[in-house]
This record gives sequence, structure tokens and C-alpha cells, in this order.
Amino acid sequence: MEGYKEKCERLVKQLNEASEVYYSGGEEIMSNYEWDALFDELSSLEAETGYILPDSPTQKTGAEEGGGEREPHEFPALSLAKTKQVEELVKWAEDKQVWISWKLDGLTLVLTYDGGRLTRILTRGNGTTGTNITYLKNAIKGFPLKIKYQGHMVVRGEAAISYTDFALINDTIEDDDEKYANPRNLASGTLSLDDPEKVKERRVHFNAFTLVYMEQDIRSWGERMKYLEEEGFTVVERERADAGSLPEVVERWTKKVENGQMDLPVDGLVICYDDTEYAASGSVTGHHASKAGYAFKWKDVSAQTKLLYVEWSCAASTISPVAVFAPVQLEGTTVSRASLCNLSEMERLGIGKECDMEVIKANKIIPKCIKATNAREEIEIPRTCPVCGAETQIRTSPRSNTRTLHCTNPGCTAKHGKKFTRFVSKAGMDIDGLSIQTMLKFMNQGFLKEFADIYHLWEHEEFIKQMEGFGEKSCENMMRAIEKSRKVNPVNFIYALCIPMFGIDAGKKIVMDGGFQGFLDRLEQKKGFEDIDGIGPEKSGSALSWYEDEKNRSSLEALLKEVTIEKVDIKPAEGGKCQGLTFVITGDVRHYKNRDEFKAYVESAGGKVTGSVTSKTNYLVNNDAASGSAKNKKARELGIPILTEEEFVSRFGA
Repeated sequence: MEGYKEKCERLVKQLNEASEVYYSGGEEIMSNYEWDALFDELSSLEAETGYILPDSPTQKTGAEEGGGEREPHEFPALSLAKTKQVEELVKWAEDKQVWISWKLDGLTLVLTYDGGRLTRILTRGNGTTGTNITYLKNAIKGFPLKIKYQGHMVVRGEAAISYTDFALINDTIEDDDEKYANPRNLASGTLSLDDPEKVKERRVHFNAFTLVYMEQDIRSWGERMKYLEEEGFTVVERERADAGSLPEVVERWTKKVENGQMDLPVDGLVICYDDTEYAASGSVTGHHASKAGYAFKWKDVSAQTKLLYVEWSCAASTISPVAVFAPVQLEGTTVSRASLCNLSEMERLGIGKECDMEVIKANKIIPKCIKATNAREEIEIPRTCPVCGAETQIRTSPRSNTRTLHCTNPGCTAKHGKKFTRFVSKAGMDIDGLSIQTMLKFMNQGFLKEFADIYHLWEHEEFIKQMEGFGEKSCENMMRAIEKSRKVNPVNFIYALCIPMFGIDAGKKIVMDGGFQGFLDRLEQKKGFEDIDGIGPEKSGSALSWYEDEKNRSSLEALLKEVTIEKVDIKPAEGGKCQGLTFVITGDVRHYKNRDEFKAYVESAGGKVTGSVTSKTNYLVNNDAASGSAKNKKARELGIPILTEEEFVSRFGA
């Protein structure tokens, strides 16, 4: 019989192994539901016996990230006590004014400002030391690089990736070992990357949840959050409450999650006292500050159901199993499908034909199977890809030992999600309602094999209306957007073709030179484009190589039967304030909505925007003109003036 010491040791090992995988961005080996249950069991056993191991997760504030320079926190980032009982929140609130906010499921960052400038960004790490990632300051949104306040200030917040961006990014990651299990893992993995440009592509957003320290005394937490907003921070959503109103507020906020109103990942709520002086007067027990705040986690509601069949869905090169089960009511909605992630997860859960299943909605959003029993027999693993019919192959990841199923056909349509995403984008054919997830569903049904098939989706309209996530109205809106895109600007059409190295700029130059027919003639005659200013031999060669591929030629021909290319007259701007000047724009922009709008203005004023600083550059525009970035260094070496955006607007702008 297992003694209490052996049981504690087993639980600690299980929980720590699951946490290590979770925080490193790998495939989950247990759900939050299972982890919480084991954690509660361990906590009760420790309280009952007094036997607590040094590496017990009850004694930690979180996982330590690997790599990077480790630095001590000026103010320890202690974890919050947790409860699943609203009554506990009410008791904790006492007779004080409190604030309720989201417990975002991301990565905690600590920002330090001195003299009005951001000087340091640390990850939370183990609560006492974190990893310095200040080099990513231009790659994360949600906080200013400069503030009006000139004193010493420390701000803590959560860096998170929305569900929308998570799905888009994960579906277009073709290397299966690089895929992430959830937005939190993606955020954690992203902030461990060395390349700021790659981080910026992942759309990580910082949400401040507390002003840890400033020399200027603001006693109210609510006023502190208001102050941070005024300084330019994105601040977590919040609502004032007291013990009497807490149950109603918690219920109302919970409904927001249940009704799918939250795009940011959350795994609970946080309450804190408005009186920050009172909050700081609490004691510190273990790794918890008794009055710093209280975290509320929802009780996961599970339901019993029966597996009907496993559907196999191909995205990029991976074929993933999806459980389709008898519909059940969970958190106010009807649920009938849940991703099983991979073959290893199927085996771990015990998924088999006609098995009984226990399912939950993880964080009240994502349907998840947590247990399977009474399987009649094993599920047959498909030998052919559901999209293209090619042979499949089982692979084992050397990193996580996870078994996954793959399509062996390098030309499988499902492997080209990035291209379809670009084709329907606003800069391409501008087809609203065709997300990458939607297109992958259509690919798995055999509706999409090449771009032109988008214009034949109407043939499957009745079937699409019956698909999960669709209805009469959404299907009609999508069909309307597809029809609208049949008339297209030649520049956008060229971009949509996904010719390597050909962006909007190249399309403009080509159309300006000889129109769309000139573009086709140059491809057919193998003349190329290197004689056009700004194209060059590398881009020209890329386009010719693209056209030599029979699949690309036939795809273009099929598309031209479906669309009408507009006749446009693109003329270079003349007489503008930027006439004849070449600019490089780097870093965040503030006057213009984004870099695209900034670039559009420069071009409309007769100027040119390039991506790298060379001897031909006239000005580098960087709001952080004093930074030691590579572009700033290059500009200084070449004697090229560095302008802030404000200086640019003063001299050239509108």
C-alpha cells in the first residue's frame, strides 16, 4: 500500500513534469482540470501530514524559463492565493472596496522605467529572478517606450496572444515540433525567441495589471490603473465592487467567457483591494502575500457522453484526430466535438471505438476530453490523407516523444495554408469570412485544392450551411464577399498569386511599367522584370522560376477565368514633399496608424520606402533615435540623418 510520503513524491513528480512541458511550449500531458485536481490532492495531503518536499509545486510561484540573462526582481513577483469558491472572495473582501479583473493566461512581465524611458523588461521567472528580454521592447505591443513621468517606476502585466492570432499562427507553422498547444504556450515560446522581427509577427500584447512602484504616491489601485492608461499602457479590463456585489459581478464576468465574448485567453478572475497601502500591509506566507490579491478559478463542469467517431483533419503537414461525440450541454452551449491533439494523446486518454468520454470546456472555452473508458476496440489510424489521398506516416518527435500522423505528399493543398491566407487577405483578393481555419475545413472536405476553387464554393453551399460554425447568414456573407472579389486591382491580384519575393511594391512597379497584360507578356516571353527600377535580377528570377512551374501556370490560368482584372492607371506622385527621397521606417509609429499608412503617405508624396539602410537612403525614421539598433548604427556610420516621427511630420508630413 502506498504511504503518504510515496504518494506526495508521486504527485510532485507528476505535477512538475506536466508543468515543465506546459511552460516550455510543448504538447500538454495533462489538462488544467487534471492538474488542478492533483494539485488540490497534494495540498490536502501536505496540510494533513506536514510532509512538504522542497520542489513541491505548492512552494513555487511558477516555472523558470531557460536561457537568457537571469536578473533579480527589484520587487518579488509573488503568486496569489487561489479559490474556486465565491464565498471565499466575499470573505476576503471584508468591508473594503475591491476591483475585479481578468486572470489572463499568458506570461507575466515586469517593466522598469527611469527618466521617462523603458530601461528593463524581465519575465517573472521563479518570482525572485527573471530573464531579461529588454531587446524585445519594440516587438511587444501594449506599453510605451517613453512616458511623461521622469522618476523610477515598475509596472507588472501579462503578455498574451489572442485566440484569433493563436489559431492563425499555429495553423501556418509547418514544422510540427514548433506548434503550440495553447495561446499561453505560444506566448511563452515566442518570448524566448532571439529575433525581434519574428516576435513582432506573433502579435504579443502586454496588459498591465498593477503599478508595482512609483515615487509619486497614488494610494488607489483604480487611480493607478487610470494613470497607466493615460501614460499609454494597455490596462487589463476591470470593475469596482464590494463584498455585497461580488457574487453578481463574478457571475456576469463568467458569462462573458461562457458566451464567447473573450478573445484573450483567461483562466480565472483576480480581485484586489483598492487601498494599496492596506494591500501592502499583509503577511507573506510561503510564496503568497495575504492581501496582495485573490485569484478565482472556475470549477470545471464535466459531462459524460459517448464517442461516435474520430474525424481526421489535415493542417500543414499534420493530420490531427478530432473526437465527434453525442452532443452534451456544457457551460450553456451544446458541444459535440473536441480536438484530441495527436496519437499520443489518444492513447493516453484511452480513446477507442464507441468509448465513454468525460468532456469539459477548458477555461470555459475550449472543449476537451479528459477521460475515456470502455472502448470496444482501437481506432483505425488512416493510411491516406483526407485531403489529397497520399500515404500517411507516423512520426515521433525527438523533443517530446509525441507521436503524430503526417501526409507524405509535399504538394498537399493543406500544407499551403500560408498561401491561401495571403490570397484572401486585404492586400490580396480581400475576401472577408475566409479564415485559415475555415479554409482548412473546406480542404478536408475536398472543396479547395487550388485558388480558383474558392470561386466554386457556391456549388457546396447547402453542405457548408450545415457545417459547424456556419449558418444561413454567415454562408451568404462569405459567398457575397467571394463574388465581390471577382473584380480586382491588378496590383492586389499579383500579390495574391504568392510569387516569392513579390509584394505590393513590386506589383505597383510592374503595373506602372506596362499594365497587367505587360506582366503576363513578360512571364510568357521569359523576359523578366529586372529592367524595371526597384525589381532587380533576384526578384525577376524568382517570378520566372515561379511561372516555369506547371502547377503555378495552371493555377493562374484557372484564376483568370474566374476574375476580372481592373484597368488602372498608376502614375508616380510628382511635386510632393518627399519627391525623390528614400526613407527607411523602423520601430513603432504613433502619428500614423501603422507603418503601411506611413509608407503610403511617403509614396503619395513622391518618396520611396525601403527596408534596409544603404548609401542611397536619405533619412531613417525611428522614434527611438538614441537606440543602439542595427539600423541606427548603420545610419550613423553612413552619416544618414535619423528623424523621429514628429520631426518627419514637421518637415515632410501631413
